[in-house]
Amino acid sequence: MTILIEQPRLEEGKNQVESNELVGFNAPDINAFGQSFRAYDAESERQKSVEEFYRVNHINQTYDFVKKMREEYMKLDKMEMSIWECCELLNNVVDDSDPDLDEPQIEHLLQTAEAIRKDYPDEDWLHLTALIHDLGKVLLLPGFGELPQWAVVGDIFPLGCAFDESIVHYKHFKDNPDYNNPLYNTKNGVYSEGCGLENVMVSWGHDDYMYMVAKKNGTTLPPAGLFVIRFHSFYALHHGGAYRHLMNEEDVENLKWLEIFSKYDLYSKSKVRVDVEKVKPYYMSLIEKYFPAKLKW
Repeated sequence: MTILIEQPRLEEGKNQVESNELVGFNAPDINAFGQSFRAYDAESERQKSVEEFYRVNHINQTYDFVKKMREEYMKLDKMEMSIWECCELLNNVVDDSDPDLDEPQIEHLLQTAEAIRKDYPDEDWLHLTALIHDLGKVLLLPGFGELPQWAVVGDIFPLGCAFDESIVHYKHFKDNPDYNNPLYNTKNGVYSEGCGLENVMVSWGHDDYMYMVAKKNGTTLPPAGLFVIRFHSFYALHHGGAYRHLMNEEDVENLKWLEIFSKYDLYSKSKVRVDVEKVKPYYMSLIEKYFPAKLKW
């Protein structure tokens, strides 16, 4: 199938997006397992393990838990290494929450980046954003605390306000301690309308961690790139249309890029391998452009 995507432009020195032409992205009709993409209710062994992942995730991701994790990992005292070294570490990671792919994560990163590079050749920041968007999954490894999968991967969602029914496997939130807490179970909860997503506590995982790493290490990626990194797993927002009442004007502009990115993030997953050595020099040049040689993690 061909997905037509409105192509915005990021103005030089500004965080504004202008609509221009449509880009046609050829997406497969089925995933690597012969199912529709994000088919969380399709009967399969993979589906059963994915639902169990979300059951545990939805019970344990609470406002207090996320606050604790952010305080711990904000120290960036786990390791010092380059972006590419981190990419190579992902050879040891498979995402248990993903119903569409069971390949090592570095394959997914390169598939996404190369698909975007083909359709958006002039947006090199977006190519690099695609390459690094999942690097936070190193939280699964021993050197980073070896967190359980439910605390690292999967769709993310706000804490501190009501869980929206568009979140995958919503039914399991009924066993979450925040579900019946009057401080957290209203539409706005602890937030105010239009407060901006940067002020919203989302479930802890690789998105928030990689955003923290990039920002605190002084990346020169544009704000739209950081927004994509931080919220790319926020499907209730960019696919379900939920929580938009918490967005500010900057979020609205950045969301246009996230909606583009999410198509490639989802539909580029396949069993077709990317020649790492062939593309590596290009991505190394982008890493040098937008990041320091070594980062604190």
